[in-house]
Amino acid sequence: MKFDVIVIGSGLGGLECGAMLSKEGLNVCVLEKHSVFGGCLQSFRRQGQILDTGIHYVGSLDEGGILRQYFKYFGIWDRLKMKRLDADGFDVIYTGGKKYKYAMGYTGFKEQMTEYFPESRKEISLYIDKVQEVCQLIGIDQLKRGKISQGGLDYFSLSADQTINNYISDPELRNVLAGNISLFAGDRAVSTFYHHAMIHGSNIEGAYRFVDGSQQLADSLVQVIIQNGGQVINSAEVTKLAVVDGKVTHVEVNHGQEIYSADTFISNLHPLTTYKLIEKNKLTKKAYITRLSSLKNSYGLFTAYLIMKRDTFPYINHNLYLHGISDAWYTTTNPSDTKVRFVLMSALAGSRDANYSDVVTLLSPMYFHEVTRWENTVCNKRGDEYDQFKSEKVDAMISLTEQFFPGIRDNIQRTYSASPLTYRDYTGAPEGSAYGLIKDYKNPLLTLFPPRTKYDNLLLTGQNLNVHGAVGVTLTATLTCAELLGEAYLAKKIGSI
Repeated sequence: MKFDVIVIGSGLGGLECGAMLSKEGLNVCVLEKHSVFGGCLQSFRRQGQILDTGIHYVGSLDEGGILRQYFKYFGIWDRLKMKRLDADGFDVIYTGGKKYKYAMGYTGFKEQMTEYFPESRKEISLYIDKVQEVCQLIGIDQLKRGKISQGGLDYFSLSADQTINNYISDPELRNVLAGNISLFAGDRAVSTFYHHAMIHGSNIEGAYRFVDGSQQLADSLVQVIIQNGGQVINSAEVTKLAVVDGKVTHVEVNHGQEIYSADTFISNLHPLTTYKLIEKNKLTKKAYITRLSSLKNSYGLFTAYLIMKRDTFPYINHNLYLHGISDAWYTTTNPSDTKVRFVLMSALAGSRDANYSDVVTLLSPMYFHEVTRWENTVCNKRGDEYDQFKSEKVDAMISLTEQFFPGIRDNIQRTYSASPLTYRDYTGAPEGSAYGLIKDYKNPLLTLFPPRTKYDNLLLTGQNLNVHGAVGVTLTATLTCAELLGEAYLAKKIGSI
């Protein structure tokens, strides 16, 4: 079968590329390894309850927000069931025996933080202005000017930790402002201010939850592709990219059971995974593969899904960052240090009853070394020792949560869990990495990837290239599509909706 464009992988970036290109008249086919589309957008059911895989809330969805603008362009905004989080505290940071609210809106955020730290008023204002400055690099005004992004490399070269410290003198306030760093796998040794500001500012610009799961976003994008004449095929694992004279000619699916041809190919997979699928040729140098292999992936997440007893746990319309120690930065790679020191607590917004939560999700960072002994196993076949490991981890997470919510354990009916191995198997992320390749402010060009590859008609997209998260992946997908459609044309088209 022959298409204009074949997209490999149906994560958010792949589906957005498929939706954009099909909207602009190209004949698109998206190939997905698994039976369910969406990657980290996938939702699944246990005991009749909807559980989300990876995306628990998204930002920039208020009127004028950049992600809402993209969703309007796709034609899916009105299809999505969304719930705006608490304006006076969409995130609540628990640290040092106190709690601090992140308010929506840059002015609101400044005022809220100033109430907690009145002596730091000027510093808070300067810090938030810097965050907003980064977010404006990808705003609607930029789109209307024909630019998808107004650069940002200077901010990639800034340390998140050092930049916060340069603006903020109060140690406790520094810790509060870093309280949500699990959203970008924050590591004080390497993390960039660009990532910190983009993720932080995006949520300040309008943080929302999906009602009844994030799968609806994937399904909506699939519908767009199909409505525009494209195809989205599941259970279709791309196992080889064939190359002739520096161009990909076709892909083999399910080890040669089917062959699909196209003029252009877009891979939403990890760059290393993509290059390993390319048949051997002179264009891909061994040294380049060695370089890709040397890059480190961000840590993964261990997730505990708590199925709550019916009508026992009041719905909480914000996210809670529960820090068991005073330092918000999660940096340990010591194999012997596996203590749960932090939990992100998020309630699922459901349509059954807005007053109660049927599902509460707990997430905690986890490096892959904790699960390497089972890395050659597959889901549901890892053995009793693995099940015991997960059970102990869930218990530790609930115990930490109980320090902030006494009695929550009594309201739990059943628990389910997922380790980085689970994420690896269901999303294809190497080592179950939650946020792709680590970006290092000390050498950002080494860890940033352009959409273009050495192959004339092979493009890359997804969270590993530039920025992860819904906003970052959407930005990257647009940059990828601009290689085919032209940046000025595509930017103005999206910005004029």
